[in-house]
Amino acid sequence: MKKVLIVLFVFLMFFGVLSQVSAQNPPAAEPRYAACDLCGYCPPNNPPGNWSECQRCLYPNSNPNPETMDTLKVDPATNLPIAPAAGRQYTFLGCLTTGAGTFQEGGAGNVVQALLKIIFSVVGGVAFLYLIYGAFVILTSQNEPEKLNYGRRVIYGAIAGLIFSLTSIMLVNLIAGQVLKIPGFGDNATP
Repeated sequence: MKKVLIVLFVFLMFFGVLSQVSAQNPPAAEPRYAACDLCGYCPPNNPPGNWSECQRCLYPNSNPNPETMDTLKVDPATNLPIAPAAGRQYTFLGCLTTGAGTFQEGGAGNVVQALLKIIFSVVGGVAFLYLIYGAFVILTSQNEPEKLNYGRRVIYGAIAGLIFSLTSIMLVNLIAGQVLKIPGFGDNATP
């Protein structure tokens, strides 16, 4: 009986030492991967045709071979996929970069939207002034056909300018927001 207890004791000691060693040196965790990267690569599907251009833009330090799945790795510390390179955005037009080093979501779109707001406000104000000027010319024409026609042309030109500027606003937002999907344009644009 003593021998059985000694063997059992040795076995438990040996098992306890092994469990402490394995607790101090845990096995390396297998890398985790996101379902898709920002370039549209979602394994097991093949990468899209423009994946290599997008990968060079957003993930310049990763392996250009999509089979290595470098762009899909999840950072174990943050539990998030690898962040794209700072100051870069890949669009239908190609790689857009900023000199500031950061590309805030919708940053370029918000700047362009602000500029468009200023430009079209000025165009609207000038068109309104031309409408007033055309009405003044018609009122002071004293039935002179030449002045009446001139006043009408000024009013028609002001109305055509307003229609042109409103149509161009709609087209810029449609193309940038819906077709090219540039952040900051379209329905999700901030006023």
